[in-house]
Amino acid sequence: MIKVLFFASLREQLECDVMGVEPEGLADVAQLRSKLAEQGAVWQRALGNDQLQVALNQKLSSMDAAICDGDEVAFFPPVTGG
Repeated sequence: MIKVLFFASLREQLECDVMGVEPEGLADVAQLRSKLAEQGAVWQRALGNDQLQVALNQKLSSMDAAICDGDEVAFFPPVTGG
């Protein structure tokens, strides 16, 4: 099982903060994001942002990072600072 976390505005848009996803057929974070987006229009909009940030096992990562059973993937919107 892959533990998927959603933070900040993503959590609010999706009305979900954590979920489990079976890893079968998922090689990388991009495929996981695509699978999650299949849940409907709200999910497509929320996860379709090109600036979306991702952490794999609590380390900033890229969408092409390989994933496997037992991983934790966290999605969060771009962070702005001042």
